[in-house]
Amino acid sequence: MAITKRLEYKEEILPNQTIHIRVATVVEEDGVELGRSYHRHVVHPGDDVTGEVAEVQAIANALWTDEVIAAYQASIPEEE
Repeated sequence: MAITKRLEYKEEILPNQTIHIRVATVVEEDGVELGRSYHRHVVHPGDDVTGEVAEVQAIANALWTDEVIAAYQASIPEEE
């Protein structure tokens, strides 16, 4: 009777190249799922992704050109 926990990742890319990441934590006993919980977070063009899984890093490196980062930063309203 072995209890295991694993993570599943799902990425969604928005038109402004922001990456939404859903992490599912799956708990299983002998290969039978006992439970699942979700956590979401977002990384924006130009954010530090060194703490993200390799798949998210690869997506960010492929999408986030200097032009994409500049366009994203220009789209953020300035604080008054």
